[in-house]
Order: sequence, then structure tokens, then C-alpha cells
Amino acid sequence: MNKILKEMSFSSPWIIAHRGFKKKYPENTLIAFQASMDAGVPMIELDVTLSRDRKLVVIHDETLERTTNGHGSVHDHTLEELKQLDAGSWFDSDFADERLPELGEVLDLVDGQVITNIEIKSNAYEPHHPADAIEKQVVDLVKQKKALDAVLISSFKTEILMQVFEIAERPALALISSDPAEGQTIKLCQDINAFSWHPDHRILTGSQVKKMHAAGLKVFPYTVDTLEDYLKMTAMNVDGVITNDPAAVQKWSIAR
Repeated sequence: MNKILKEMSFSSPWIIAHRGFKKKYPENTLIAFQASMDAGVPMIELDVTLSRDRKLVVIHDETLERTTNGHGSVHDHTLEELKQLDAGSWFDSDFADERLPELGEVLDLVDGQVITNIEIKSNAYEPHHPADAIEKQVVDLVKQKKALDAVLISSFKTEILMQVFEIAERPALALISSDPAEGQTIKLCQDINAFSWHPDHRILTGSQVKKMHAAGLKVFPYTVDTLEDYLKMTAMNVDGVITNDPAAVQKWSIAR
């Protein structure tokens, strides 16, 4: 399991494109993901939640207003309704044809060229664990696309990660956190055999990185978008950075 992740030979730190190439393209759209792959990143990151008819939709917010011309909750609209929305004009009129992608569309686009970091949104968690719970749907789709070894499932919601961990065949896991690493955080990561920990870069310290490395975890802080922050993170020996501007980070990485 997770052979590609374990054998990736990209130079550290890995550059992980946050919601695609968010700096220059409308986030979480196919054109943003293509642009980030064209920039040569080893990993892209995206967000997934459920539509009203329980389809896997790629969007960050619970609501539609910020990144589409729609209104209301994502969960209150069917996939067909969501597919009619303009998901690009809010960023620039040049992207008016962009639509909210389904997770399957992104996996087809990527086709194993890079690692796909799928963040399952906390608001999609269902404590009664229905047969078509989002975490089960994501794993089933990844299996269907034969992408188990090229996907990393992440979430802030520990219960989601625990549910995925219980599935026999599953992708690698990552915990996202806005809090510093403590004993409980490390234990949770070890309990689910996590591949990596994704902290807010603003709370990260070198000692936390050392603790996570000692526990066998990679550290990918988010969202590292300035040269100053990039240099701080690399001085701490992080394994990768999640960034809105992968092209800029590529240049900083080469200049090191």
C-alpha cells in the first residue's frame, strides 16, 4: 500500500499546490489543477464534500457565494444544479467557463501523474456512518480509479480519518491541524498509521517537526506563500509546503 508515496524521489521540500494553482487560477477547478501539474509539482491538494444527492463535489466552502455565482449551501443542491454554476468568473472573467468538478473528474485529469491530496471536509461527516458516507465513497472511487497508491486522504476531522483507517484497502492518511503538535496529536497520527501531519505554518516550530519526524511522520505545513515563510519552514526541515503559488515556491527552491 502507498508504494508511490513511499518511493517518491522528489527533492525535499515537496511543493504541494493548494486547491490547485490558487494564486493565478480559480481554486479547485480543473484548469487550476492542470496548471499546477504543468508547474511540475509532485502533489496537488483539493477539497471534497457531498451534494444534496450525495455526489462527491470538489469545493472548499460550505456555501456557494464566494467561489461561484450560486447561493446557499452546497449540501442543498444536486450535482446537476451545481454543475450549472459558474465557478470561475469570481476570479476573472477569462475563467467564466469553469465548473465545479466532481472528484472523479479530477482523478481522471491527474491520472497518476502526481499525488492527489484529498481533503474531506469536516462538515460532510455523518456520525451515524451511512453506507454511502463520504469517506467510504472517496475510498471506493479511488479504488475504482486504481489510484490507491497515488492518493493521500486528509482531514481536520479525526473521526473521518479513523473511519478511513478501518477500511481494509485504503489510501495513505494525513491529519490537518491548526493546533501545535502535542502528545495526543502524535498518538492519533500513530494510531491511524498516518503518512503526514499538515499544520498551520504559523504555529509550527522546529521542535514539533523533530517530534513528528521521530514518530515517523512527514510534515507539510500550510499555507506557505511568502519567501520569508518558506525560508522559516525549510530551516525547520519540513518535508514539504502546501502553497497557493507553486511557481514562486519552485523558484525559491531552485535558488536555495
